[in-house]
Amino acid sequence: MKKMKYVLVTGGVVSGLGKGVTASSIGLLLKACGLRVTSIKIDPYLNSDAGTMSPFEHGEVFVLDDGGEVDLDLGNYERFLDVKLTRDNNITTGKIYQYVLDKERRGDYLGKTVQVVPHITDAIQEWIERVAMIPVDGKEGPADVCVIELGGTIGDIESMPFIEALGQFSYRVGAGNFCLIHVSLVPVLNVVGEQKTKPTQHSVRGLRGLGLTPNILACRSTTALDENVKEKLSQFCHVSAEHIITLYDVPNIWHIPLLLRDQKAHEAIFKVLNLLGTAKEPSLKEWTARAEICDTLHEPVRVALVGKYTGLSDSYLSVLKALLHASVACRKKLVVDWIAASDLEDVTETENLDAYKAAWKLLKGADAVLVPGGFGDRGVQGKILAAKYARENGIPFLGICLGMQIAVIEYARSVLGLKDANSTEFDSNTRNPCVIFMPEGSKTHMGGTMRLGSRRTYFQVMDCKSVKLYGNRRFIDERHRHRYEVNPDMVAHLENAGLSFTGKDETGCRMEIVELHDHPYYIGAQFHPEFKSRPGKPSALFLGLIAAACGQLDAVLQGCESREKVSCDIGNCLNSNKKVYQKNVNGYATKHANIIGDAAIYSYCNGVHS
Repeated sequence: MKKMKYVLVTGGVVSGLGKGVTASSIGLLLKACGLRVTSIKIDPYLNSDAGTMSPFEHGEVFVLDDGGEVDLDLGNYERFLDVKLTRDNNITTGKIYQYVLDKERRGDYLGKTVQVVPHITDAIQEWIERVAMIPVDGKEGPADVCVIELGGTIGDIESMPFIEALGQFSYRVGAGNFCLIHVSLVPVLNVVGEQKTKPTQHSVRGLRGLGLTPNILACRSTTALDENVKEKLSQFCHVSAEHIITLYDVPNIWHIPLLLRDQKAHEAIFKVLNLLGTAKEPSLKEWTARAEICDTLHEPVRVALVGKYTGLSDSYLSVLKALLHASVACRKKLVVDWIAASDLEDVTETENLDAYKAAWKLLKGADAVLVPGGFGDRGVQGKILAAKYARENGIPFLGICLGMQIAVIEYARSVLGLKDANSTEFDSNTRNPCVIFMPEGSKTHMGGTMRLGSRRTYFQVMDCKSVKLYGNRRFIDERHRHRYEVNPDMVAHLENAGLSFTGKDETGCRMEIVELHDHPYYIGAQFHPEFKSRPGKPSALFLGLIAAACGQLDAVLQGCESREKVSCDIGNCLNSNKKVYQKNVNGYATKHANIIGDAAIYSYCNGVHS
């Protein structure tokens, strides 16, 4: 049986250097060399998972097929590597301690004193070895390489047990099976304009003092490292100059794997892991094409994102990525106008007129409106006003999770005339509850008690936009994260008034997709389609939103219905002069197939997207 190879990514000097993107890019590069790759993220916080954490604390909560509520970096791994991870691919201090304490309660330690070393450190190593063997790419058997990202910064007190465990682990798996990549900062002081190596020197010294020796340095900087700076780092950090990589600022993160490839990072990793001669040169034609085309897009499509957590873009990271995937597919430059939902409300007009006017100006200038998921009643009225504006003015609208519930509440109030229609989440005594608490939910425990993970949605009508966007399939599987649902008792009244519930669960009682047929594009989804969007394979509902916003929806829907056979190999398209005829509502005649949009749209509609 072949031995698993491990690549550990750590960070030093400061947090927020981009370890997650670096780890994802390393995984993609190794995959492009023909290796099968899996990923693990270690978060040293005491929470069992990310499910109960505010987006302001740690960014969005990413949801996996198995219902795991995990760190947003696992979303990066899934998008870059096109894999499906499990909840166990996210290790937290809380999970490890719970695991050890459960064993202690069962008497598994035979009366011994349970300590951090060896019991916690052994549990960490056993967890890594077990999870690394789980296939995540749809193929049988374990992967070739497991990329592990250690969250936080070297020196953090909460990460000490993990560093000790990983130090032991490097000896446990043996030389040639463990490669440590340390991501560090090389700042440039404006006063002298010189790249300073001292912070990285201290970071590496601290790492070595804790029992870990870096094999490769990935240095974050505004520009490429000077050769003399590399030599200095090599001398003081005991890392060869060939193994020092610069991760300088780039226009979009899709360039990071290309930076690594151009600096032969894969060769450095192969050298450490004894893989030289066994892996091929990386093939990244499609990825390169996408990165370059993204940089050349100029015609904007403006999307108003009306949410609660707009002060931190990472709160909606997967939504932003899904919008980007769809925008690149439609060959438009994405411009997101962030609107704090509460700024649209009447009370803001009284308290802060400038913020109120600015918010409404952005909303009225948008090509599309998106209301994402969220919890709590702050800003709900503003979201309802945004949904109403989009509905009444024919502006493409997509509501996700709470956003769908908002659309239902707005319709009940404005069209059915039920002025007090509401969700019991916001008004437990409402006489017209359009949205209610799900019977199986828990009102006493918050963590892991929602309707989570991949669930099946069955289409009720075959002649609707959502069905066509999903390639005329009978059912789809998408990821969920919610406690409240549309009240089944209200469905008949809403449908009689023109609101169509085109998707339902297997019982037919839980509403999954809502549409307005006489609107250019007005769709709400109880699930989170953003979690399964991929570069080159955009989420169906996001693709529809952006296509509607830039006048391409008819062409996209026609392409999905006809299911013409078009290659999705964008790299090959770039090297050919084939033309794809694309008719759209703006009257464009023909487009070259070397444009990523056509390839992505047509390949998506031919069932490439899973």
